[in-house]
Amino acid sequence: MSREMLVVDGLQYSNWSREIFEQMHEGGVDAVHATLVYHENARETLSRLGEWNRRFEAHDDLIMPVHEAADIERARQAGKVGIFLGAQNCSPIEDDIDMVALLRRLGLLIMQLTYNNQSLLACGCYEAEDSGITRFGRQVIKEMNRVGMVIDMSHSAERSTLDAIELSERPVIVSHANPHAWHPARRNKSDRVLEAIAESGGLLGFSAYPFHLRDGPDCTLAAYCDMIAATADLMGIEHIGIGTDLCQAQPTSVLEWMRNGRWSKEMDYGEGSQTNAGWPRPLSWFRDNRDFPNLIAGLRQRGFDEEEIGRIMGRNWVELLERAAPPSVS
Repeated sequence: MSREMLVVDGLQYSNWSREIFEQMHEGGVDAVHATLVYHENARETLSRLGEWNRRFEAHDDLIMPVHEAADIERARQAGKVGIFLGAQNCSPIEDDIDMVALLRRLGLLIMQLTYNNQSLLACGCYEAEDSGITRFGRQVIKEMNRVGMVIDMSHSAERSTLDAIELSERPVIVSHANPHAWHPARRNKSDRVLEAIAESGGLLGFSAYPFHLRDGPDCTLAAYCDMIAATADLMGIEHIGIGTDLCQAQPTSVLEWMRNGRWSKEMDYGEGSQTNAGWPRPLSWFRDNRDFPNLIAGLRQRGFDEEEIGRIMGRNWVELLERAAPPSVS
């Protein structure tokens, strides 16, 4: 596929392989936000970073690391896919604020303040009571702003998300979720949150994970693009992008780690339903990275012009990183 249009996916967590990196190239993907960790502690996070360093070495012809927005264009010019790393929880910093700057220098570009549960920083979207941002959380937000690490509230509860937006001096993102008004999954975001994200200069990455979609795996491309159009009206075209939440070739054990970590002996089924016990059936129009052209075609069919599609598919992500993740500060 021609790589004329910049394509950035704001969230994937796949069972990484050369085949997947080749599929990224085939689908015209220029950069991907790859989840580094979920519940790993600091030492385990270093090992995950080491694994990525080995991938960059072994597949140097296909991928390269992204530490700042400008690296995406460098990767594009080199004919490679840029990979920028993020944490889906704050567990890598443990209870030590100094870890924020250290991990940023090592390549952690984005960090969620929570993953579903209450954390040391904020409240997750599955807790009964939302306590908001904690004392430690306020300090971590300030430090993330200082060193240029992006604050991601994808799995956080409403009050905590709004608190984070108010406290942060840099834009806040929701890298992978959809509007709650369109589909009331617990992880999807209210219009109030989406408007606040936009007002902060932040970004929403639309998820293609079936549990976040109306009609689940049977959600049509037309319906998905209708959702994008309605959200563009709410947030503004410059504040939306793609964050597919693609989890390709992963075993069920990985799903269990995502949901359970070390905190539960019982399977956490996400929405509290047995139907969410395993990986969902993939969408017919988005099975892997080779299907990004389907999404571009769907947006054209919906009536977006090329400038708007270019923003949604990638340029907004680059501009967000320029605003929220400047080169690391010591």
